Amino acid sequence: MRIVVTGGSGFIGTHVVEALARRGDEPIVVDRKPFPDPGVDCVVGDLRDPEVVATAVAPGTDGIIHLAASTSVLQSMNDPHGVFANNVTVTESLLERSRDVGAGPFVFASTNAVCGDVGGRVIDETIPPRPLTPYGATKAAAEMLLCCYSGSYGMPTVALRFTNIYGRGMQVKDSIVARLMRAVLNDDTLHIYGDGDQRRDYLYVTDAVASLLLGLTLAGPTVLTIGAGRSVSVNQLVELTSDAVGRPIEHDHVEPKKGEMPAVVVDTTRARAAGFEPSHTLEQGLVETWGDFRATGGAEY
Repeated sequence: MRIVVTGGSGFIGTHVVEALARRGDEPIVVDRKPFPDPGVDCVVGDLRDPEVVATAVAPGTDGIIHLAASTSVLQSMNDPHGVFANNVTVTESLLERSRDVGAGPFVFASTNAVCGDVGGRVIDETIPPRPLTPYGATKAAAEMLLCCYSGSYGMPTVALRFTNIYGRGMQVKDSIVARLMRAVLNDDTLHIYGDGDQRRDYLYVTDAVASLLLGLTLAGPTVLTIGAGRSVSVNQLVELTSDAVGRPIEHDHVEPKKGEMPAVVVDTTRARAAGFEPSHTLEQGLVETWGDFRATGGAEY
């Protein structure tokens, strides 16, 4: 199958492209930077440009995995208009182009951030979206676009609400796992926001990829919560990472981020019923991620 992967040169995208190629599909990458392997077809450009969309999503496209997005919450607070253009306008352009050429399933990488602050409540697909930030709002808006294109035009669309994704190849990310690994490599002190009791669910990248490939097989409109199904506090994550790297990690506590959710605890029952089953424990994933950071010296590859 000819599968377009937007954001295919990024952290998650490179894993998706590798998985598609391994199973015999033809991945077509569209990204602002070239794909690391020159043997992979890549349309280099900005998806806000209609010509880039038209070139990437050509007739004969069998499906789209849409990963490209502005994902920084801080950026969305400082530039909500720009993030809206990247996350909502681009999604609408891709959906419309998909409709024009009769492309197959449209799988969208969303986030549990669409739900907002639910306190200690377990997050599942029944919680109404109440995002706290422009970033979360753009993802919720994109989900609504998927729903209406499915309802109006019969397009199979799948929105996957991911928890924190980590793993091999995340050297340039600014998420907590990457910052922990860099602190070890550079003998730095990790700054923990607040008391460190905030809980998160951490999903290994290849498990995220498996859910995206599964999405290509599902009828739409579908929304699934995708995570490991286990939440740990930041303090616990530091301890588990110390075990993975074989040494204590220096850390301190700084002022908490404004509006940070106290807990992300997800119920993945619906995703598991659809065939999703994560294969990595957090302990295994941290060991593999540390091995990759150590092998590369923390540099992107």
